[in-house]
Amino acid sequence: MVTIRLTRTGAKKRPFYHLNVAESSARRDGRFIERIGYFNPIATGKAQRLSVDLERFEYWLSVGAQPSERVTALVKQARKGETGPKVIEKKVAPAPAPAAPVEEAPAAAAEEEVEAAAVEEAGDAGEAEGDAEK
Repeated sequence: MVTIRLTRTGAKKRPFYHLNVAESSARRDGRFIERIGYFNPIATGKAQRLSVDLERFEYWLSVGAQPSERVTALVKQARKGETGPKVIEKKVAPAPAPAAPVEEAPAAAAEEEVEAAAVEEAGDAGEAEGDAEK
């Protein structure tokens, strides 16, 4: 019997799979009849995640090849056009809004007004004392 299945290649902890048509008695990574695509589960950036020759896949189904469950799911994705890198969106809490900047100019102006008023009061008090002495 002929099967369409994944063959693992790639480095340790960095899987990469080829979609192969092989005799069911052959080893997983052994002899195959035809390579009809690949699957890169850790594709990032502009790397293509999935590539399948759908014409050859249909041909092998028509002559009696049996796809594995995973291959069936991957071909379904390829038909939908989901072949680009898989984007994983991280849920990030929105950053707190920055506090409104404290305006120092009005505060400084207020301090100057207070000082000016104090000087005027002191001046008025001095004049009052001067009038009392006369």
